[in-house]
Amino acid sequence: MPFADLNNIRVHYTDEGDPNGPPVLFLNSLGTTLGLWDPILPHLTKGLRIIRYDMRGHGKTEVTPAPYSMGTLVKDAEALLQHLNIADALVVGLSIGGMIAQGLAVKRLDLVRALVLSNTAAKIGNPKLWQDRIAEVNAGGMASITDATMPRWFGRDFLASPEMAHWIAMFESTPPEGYVGCCAAIAGTDFYTPTSGLRLSTLGIAGSEDGATPPDLVRETVELIPGARIALMNRAGHLPCAEQPEAYAKLLNDFVTETAHV
Repeated sequence: MPFADLNNIRVHYTDEGDPNGPPVLFLNSLGTTLGLWDPILPHLTKGLRIIRYDMRGHGKTEVTPAPYSMGTLVKDAEALLQHLNIADALVVGLSIGGMIAQGLAVKRLDLVRALVLSNTAAKIGNPKLWQDRIAEVNAGGMASITDATMPRWFGRDFLASPEMAHWIAMFESTPPEGYVGCCAAIAGTDFYTPTSGLRLSTLGIAGSEDGATPPDLVRETVELIPGARIALMNRAGHLPCAEQPEAYAKLLNDFVTETAHV
């Protein structure tokens, strides 16, 4: 798995699939790695060039001192696309990844052909919520918030499954400094006005049991972009790509076809 020195940090990324195919950039959520997308990969349309990376402070990417700004996280994504000489990418972002996707499209529309805004919003929570979360992690580490986080992340069916051990391990292995750094970025972000100025093909995805970004919040953001549509995944939480990978991949594949991205 390659690394690149980008925006003054060492970034861990993968570049898979057809090297000459239409590019798709996946942006993962807070407290996960690029492995968030592993379950859907076997179900994606063949012929795509699939780029994933661990965002700043997560996975195998360098951890820099907190706090981070959303502008910095957007610049990291921009730098990776430029490093790989990619333009006109379909950008799929989940949660904070969806915020980065919005910021990237606003800043560099030449790099973004279409957007998938999954389980995300133009503004998530409020500064106090994130400051409280930061204080908890600083005091007790990642494991101190696991029990509160998992029911927001997953639907009731999935919470009882043996697969939960994998996702808990991924969450608890997140460097606390990276996690709180990204919490600060979310706390400082309100993209309602910039996102309302976007004009590009957009698909929203929401989970009916998402406790972090409920369907109405996702819908409110997606509707800022003229012509965008939203798909609701029933009995799914905040990470539907993990819970229902085949159904999630079908939404992406259909959108790829709609936007003539293959």
